[in-house]
Amino acid sequence: MTILDLRGVKCPINFVKVMLALEELEIGEVLEFFLDDGEPIGNVPRSLEQAGHKLLARNRVGDYFRLVVEKGEEAD
Repeated sequence: MTILDLRGVKCPINFVKVMLALEELEIGEVLEFFLDDGEPIGNVPRSLEQAGHKLLARNRVGDYFRLVVEKGEEAD
């Protein structure tokens, strides 16, 4: 499983980095990543689901979040 640490990365760059990492994966593969609280956790998961990916886990770990997303077929 690929792990991406995006703590300290501001919106929308964190979303762009997640999408670039997902491009490297096959449909059905999983990406784990860390996001800061606030704007990142409010925006990135919703945007990923709108893009056709499936959020498998979202857990608070101290002052950040751990997310696991499965690559789906990207929405048009």
